[in-house]
Amino acid sequence: MTTLPPDNASTSLAPISRNGRALSVVPSGSSLIMLAEPQSAAAEAYRALAANLQFSQRDVDVQTIGVTSAAPGEGKSTTTANLAIALAEGGWQVIAIDADLRRPMLHTLFGLENTEGLSNVLLGGESRLPLQDTIAPGVRLLSSGPSPANPLEALASRELDHVLSQARAQADFVVVDSAPAGALADAAVLAPRLGGMLLVISAGKTKRDLARRAREQLERVSATMLGVVLVDVKGDDKLYRY
Repeated sequence: MTTLPPDNASTSLAPISRNGRALSVVPSGSSLIMLAEPQSAAAEAYRALAANLQFSQRDVDVQTIGVTSAAPGEGKSTTTANLAIALAEGGWQVIAIDADLRRPMLHTLFGLENTEGLSNVLLGGESRLPLQDTIAPGVRLLSSGPSPANPLEALASRELDHVLSQARAQADFVVVDSAPAGALADAAVLAPRLGGMLLVISAGKTKRDLARRAREQLERVSATMLGVVLVDVKGDDKLYRY
């Protein structure tokens, strides 16, 4: 299990040009802690998580990694973004996919647009993946795109398999942000099609019964559980280790 310090940061980032270049530096206090504070204990915890996931490839195919939580607002999107950056630091090409079609956050975290994305492909409007370069070297984003009328139906479509196949062909790792598993069925639809799932738990915030429900829902669909990421842990920075 990975433990991470509290994230009290603003999510505002430097403006990004259309070619993916940063127009200015990432300010201190960004939720992209891997870029804003690369020497921090939290950044090291993300690197440890990335290293352990790579090590686990000996036993499990983790090219596609899903990230979910028990409830909204528990840090799954921040974890997805920082994990993607940590993996890319190792020289890997990474695609982050925002499959939370209800409350997408990855485009905001990376400071990018969300005019087209995953939903456009799922609903048949696009055949290619409308990937965007991010401020993080080696990381591209497939944002959620416009919210569909029925997010669950869109995710259950065969087009999602096409999306994942394209993403696997274009990246070493694909990290997928999913809607909370404790409250919605979206993650259960996604999980069996991914190499494994991470469950994000917020210390002092996530209710135990909801966390149990989230895990049970994923296990019910035979999802491969890669582990739990515990966030918002308070205390001495020296204690934040994998």
